[in-house]
Amino acid sequence: MSICSSTLQGVHLTFILFSYPGSFLGFGRLSSSTAAKAAEKGEDSFLKWFLLLIPATTFGLGTWQVKRRQWKLRLIDDLTRLTTADPIPLPLDPYEINNLEYRRVKVRGRYDHSRELYIMPRSPVDPEREAREAGRLSSSAETGANVITPFHCTDLGITILVNRGYVPRQKIRPETRMKGQVEDEVEVVGVVRLTEIRKPFVPNNDVEKNRWHYRDLEAMSQITGAAPIFIDADFGSTIPGGPIGGQTRVSLRNEHMQYIITWYGLCAATSYMWYAKFIKKI
Repeated sequence: MSICSSTLQGVHLTFILFSYPGSFLGFGRLSSSTAAKAAEKGEDSFLKWFLLLIPATTFGLGTWQVKRRQWKLRLIDDLTRLTTADPIPLPLDPYEINNLEYRRVKVRGRYDHSRELYIMPRSPVDPEREAREAGRLSSSAETGANVITPFHCTDLGITILVNRGYVPRQKIRPETRMKGQVEDEVEVVGVVRLTEIRKPFVPNNDVEKNRWHYRDLEAMSQITGAAPIFIDADFGSTIPGGPIGGQTRVSLRNEHMQYIITWYGLCAATSYMWYAKFIKKI
């Protein structure tokens, strides 16, 4: 409201002018619209950079899988080299043995069949199939056990544990495979294996029933009186009528290329979507 005074021909006139809020309504609407646009622009800017994290993250995961694949390929090459190298005499130094897992060694001596142990259930390992499937999970209808037998090394003067290999379920009892229970001195070539830690969902070893589910060298040594040294006999050490050697799974799962394609594919797709929404429309 404003007051204006004026004198006209001796008459003093006073005008009172009223200003109503409606007279500034257009200006109020303009201010509200500008603030809304600014807020919307701020939200769009935040959303724009936040959504950019998706292609950036998937690109990082794809790059990480590339490095993982390179590491896995080197590891596979190392395992192949160890398992195909010429066998060396088994060393007695425990520290040296701990650094020789999957290394081929050779020993000479006699089996003590009276103290066999059985790791079960096990399915037979086919080396050609292992290489073909590159460590992918597979199953076999046939199950049985791996026969672990104390082996007295005549040249070293110690007794070790040898995984002679696989037998089907109906051949687990020694009396069903007497032909393979040789008493003579033999040479065994195999790969060094270290003790295992029980994995989730794997049952505990049942020592009383002689049912072993994983390789616990300390417990096996206490039962048999052998040193905690363990080797998997290779296929060439198989004795006719006895367990089938070569039951070492040396292949590793290598599915990193699938992950690389997945992550980089997601990166490309989300990058295009981000570009179409925030850049192309400008």
